[in-house]
Amino acid sequence: MGVTGHRDLARPDEVAAAVDAALDGLDGDGRSLVAVSGLAEGADRIVAQRVLARPGGRLVALLPLEPADYIADFADADSVREFGDLLAAADEYEVITGSASDDWSREAAYERAGHAMLDRADVLLALWDGEPGRGRGGTAEMVFEAGLIGRRCEVIAVERA
Repeated sequence: MGVTGHRDLARPDEVAAAVDAALDGLDGDGRSLVAVSGLAEGADRIVAQRVLARPGGRLVALLPLEPADYIADFADADSVREFGDLLAAADEYEVITGSASDDWSREAAYERAGHAMLDRADVLLALWDGEPGRGRGGTAEMVFEAGLIGRRCEVIAVERA
């Protein structure tokens, strides 16, 4: 299951409860859940934590940048520590790179990681406020892309903080 969503979420405890309810519906076939996540702050981490809290839950991290570079996008030392803990808990992680001719901006890196996540997921879990995207590789774009490729998408309505 891939994850996309906003970084700054209002009422994260309520969001986590909504994620648990959605996960209950996704693991009804008896298979273990695997979260495919970029481990960004907010939605990515909430879903990763909730999946890892389940029996047999696993995590695959697909990062847009090398970890030492990626942490520059995090709010504070606690966020960096949380990222490190989740990365250590992942069964595997990969930094998604492009070719020499690709756009190497941070925004393009996030977009490449989002597309890689969709390629590896059977279902997309989107923690989304329903608003248009604010940049390449964001939640709205990933929901749209999931629809284009026929990927099942479960949306949890959220509000930004």
